[in-house]
Amino acid sequence: MNFKDLFGNALLDYHNGNYSEDIITSTSISDDNVLPLPYLFRGFKDMPTLEQKALKLAKGYVLDVGCGAGNHSLYLQQEGLKVKAIDISKGAIKVATQRGVLDAEVKNIIDEIGTFDTILLLMNGTGIFQELAQVSKYLTHLKRLLKPKGQILIDSSDIKYMYEDDDGGFWQDINASYYGEIDYFLSYKGEKERPMKWLYLDFNTLLTACTSVGLNCELIFEGEHFDYLARLS
Repeated sequence: MNFKDLFGNALLDYHNGNYSEDIITSTSISDDNVLPLPYLFRGFKDMPTLEQKALKLAKGYVLDVGCGAGNHSLYLQQEGLKVKAIDISKGAIKVATQRGVLDAEVKNIIDEIGTFDTILLLMNGTGIFQELAQVSKYLTHLKRLLKPKGQILIDSSDIKYMYEDDDGGFWQDINASYYGEIDYFLSYKGEKERPMKWLYLDFNTLLTACTSVGLNCELIFEGEHFDYLARLS
């Protein structure tokens, strides 16, 4: 991956006491948004209900995909679970390790070969699929990583609402690709990260994709803002 790892740099700065500014994110369909660094170090009580529910459902040997600073892994370790945390950000893995995550590795989920009882993909877990055309490939791979009776806990949002006009109609270009495919931009301390493809999946599209690769998909929780948690098995 040829990226600057500005996200990792920001986590390292905060962890090492050099907190002076936050990350700025934007997407191809939304303006600049501040991502406060303290939020990336939140404990269980400060997590959204959806994340708390997912962590409570985790069991057995857990793979925490896109672990960031390791918040979810640390909580699960405290609960006595064995966890492997992976992230493509070197900085994130360094921070997660320094914070006490026992098994953390710089790795893309596509390169993972272990088997797990629970695979966690949180904070818009479908984002890593990047585009609709790749969903089946990723789901097939994730399915291979499941132990018998294993589960995948994944969240996303139906972002159709972002295309609504004042009359309640939708302005989406009918020739465009699936509306949940967006470009994601991140900058930190004036530096811009390489743009990234990011995917939001509505539940029905996820359900259809799961069915096509032989995974069960159940809706576990719906949040207040078109977000949801699903369990695949």
